[in-house]
Amino acid sequence: MIVAENLSKSFGAKRAVADVSFTVQPGKVTGFLGPNGAGKSTTMRMIVGLDRPTGGRVTVNGRPYAQLRSPLTEVGVLLDAKAVHTGRTARNHLRAMAATHGIPRTRVDEVIELTGIGSVAGKRAGKFSLGMGQRLGIAAALLGDPHTLILDEPVNGLDPEGVRWVRQFVRHLAAEGRTVLLSSHLMSEMAQTADHVIVLGRGQVLADADLSALVRAWTSNAVVVRSPRLSELVAAVSGPDITVTASEPGMAEITGITAPALGDLAASLGIPVHELTSRSGSLEDAYLALTGDSVEYKTKEIA
Repeated sequence: MIVAENLSKSFGAKRAVADVSFTVQPGKVTGFLGPNGAGKSTTMRMIVGLDRPTGGRVTVNGRPYAQLRSPLTEVGVLLDAKAVHTGRTARNHLRAMAATHGIPRTRVDEVIELTGIGSVAGKRAGKFSLGMGQRLGIAAALLGDPHTLILDEPVNGLDPEGVRWVRQFVRHLAAEGRTVLLSSHLMSEMAQTADHVIVLGRGQVLADADLSALVRAWTSNAVVVRSPRLSELVAAVSGPDITVTASEPGMAEITGITAPALGDLAASLGIPVHELTSRSGSLEDAYLALTGDSVEYKTKEIA
């Protein structure tokens, strides 16, 4: 379990993290989301003692990271996959890490096989592609078979097979009762992986909730309808809780009514319907609604 209590961090006049509190529970994959500059990486660095908090505290299994007796066997961390000795082979890099904690070489071989880097384990890590570097970083995080995993953008640079493997593997670890904190900018992937979501914006917690509850709270369901007599149908369905957004001639998105109810209404009026599709809100929709005012660097929309 990871517990942050009123955690803050300032760099000069800039406050990167402001009075943040949350708990990452075991047995779940907790997604850690937020725009660039939101404070995610700084918070992760404070969890593992790489940055000292300006205020508050954070513990892993009841103790600050610096007080853990055997960090590799308690917490697996991937913050920067490039943080390797570039002149060492992948196998020797892992063996050097293992030697610091008395981890047997057989475990090195296990994580090499587990992460699919066996064919390049004898090559220097400095020559690795981005994807292979990520796999080596994940192997290092798994080396001590830890109960807690903290992974910052673990699927960055991975091919589809690798992305799918990470998704399935972290869910398997959570099912074993381990604590998993996972950050990613890929909303579609996070939607398939996370059980719980913590969203940061400008250094503050914007949301801390089960993924499904978050999506329900910040999105609305809609019905996409296409009809040659759309104006008549829209007039018949109008009401204080109904919102109609025209997307193209003869087609609209309507909120405040279900697809069956809209279809029954059209049938009762003899209005032909060429398309009737329910559209549920997504994690991406909820994330954009939550963080719209917290994005530090905004791009211009293309008309």
